[in-house]
Amino acid sequence: MKQAEVYYLGKLAGILTEDENGYTFRYAEAYVSEKGMPISLTMPLQTEPFMSDNMFPFFDGLIPEGWLLDIAQANWKINPRDSMSLLLACCKDCIGAVSIVAITDQQND
Repeated sequence: MKQAEVYYLGKLAGILTEDENGYTFRYAEAYVSEKGMPISLTMPLQTEPFMSDNMFPFFDGLIPEGWLLDIAQANWKINPRDSMSLLLACCKDCIGAVSIVAITDQQND
């Protein structure tokens, strides 16, 4: 299982998870209660999780393309079809309001 914290303007907005069932994004309770901004128009603010068999288009759109993607794949030996690993490796400091920070096993202890 791979997990990431999703930040919007530096504030924890939610958790993105990839497991054997696919992908899940759930907004953080505090973010919802503070009526934070949705991270995407396709993912409105709600307490129920978003679930998908494939990477959500919003997150897939954060992954670099072209020569930058080629460099990331070569340096980190990431399969180009492994969207979650690419997102975790490349999107900690994205252009825009959203950033993705990997949750390591040590953070889960």
